Order: sequence, then structure tokens, then C-alpha cells
Amino acid sequence: MANNFPPVNKIFDDLDKFRDYCRFEGKPFNEKDLYKRDAWVWQAYGKYQNYLRAKARNGGRDFQQRRA
Repeated sequence: MANNFPPVNKIFDDLDKFRDYCRFEGKPFNEKDLYKRDAWVWQAYGKYQNYLRAKARNGGRDFQQRRA
């Protein structure tokens, strides 16, 4: 039997982060939406996480628009 599931601690940590995101951003929280790619709330959370990752990579500076 393959062990493809994440550890239980990671699941609860992700659930807490997702709940905090929904609470602070005013999104509806539903535990069933955790790891559900079709849920729009989970997609918005993923985009928010990508934004935070890019912001950290950029050193906290504002993003510059590329010239066309």
C-alpha cells in the first residue's frame, strides 16, 4: 500500500491557515473545500499563497509593471 497521504499534522496546519485566510478575507469557510481544486475559495487561497511567496522573493518591495 502506497503512503501518498500527507502527515496528519500538516493537514491540521493547512486547515488552520485556510480558516484564518477565510476569516480575515471574508470568504465562506467550509472544511470540505480543503485541497479541493474545483472550489473557488481554495483557488483564491492558492493565489493568495502565491502572492505571499512572490512578495517574499521580491524582498517586500512593490511589484513593478513591465513596460509594453
